[in-house]
Amino acid sequence: MLKNIPSILSPELLKILMEMGHGDELVIGDGNFPAASMNDRVVRLDGHGVSEILTAILKLFPLDTYSANACLMEKVAGDSVETPIWAEYEKIAKAGDPAFKGFSFIERFEFYERSKKAYAIVATGETALYANVLLKKGVVV
Repeated sequence: MLKNIPSILSPELLKILMEMGHGDELVIGDGNFPAASMNDRVVRLDGHGVSEILTAILKLFPLDTYSANACLMEKVAGDSVETPIWAEYEKIAKAGDPAFKGFSFIERFEFYERSKKAYAIVATGETALYANVLLKKGVVV
């Protein structure tokens, strides 16, 4: 056991966060996200929601200060699903890192392409729709 590391972060995920360098991207996918078919490096945190995982990750993970550092999957045109979780993510990100610049939105299939190139994907049990987040790693100063 270690002190001050959120217990939701598994040893595998901690290793991945440590391996990542400046500009590498991490995807936190909701329960519907096709993580296994998008990337070979998938960490499963089933039973946990994106909000609690995002909160824990941002305690350790610096966001990039030079570019868009946090993105959400844009709703498909015509989809009327509500996305109240986005406001929750906004609060978490603002509290979690002063480098947070607000969320950018990425079209669904572009988000999938970015996920294929991401350093890793965290697969969650999140039940909210359009609850996928992409984070770009910055530097520790």
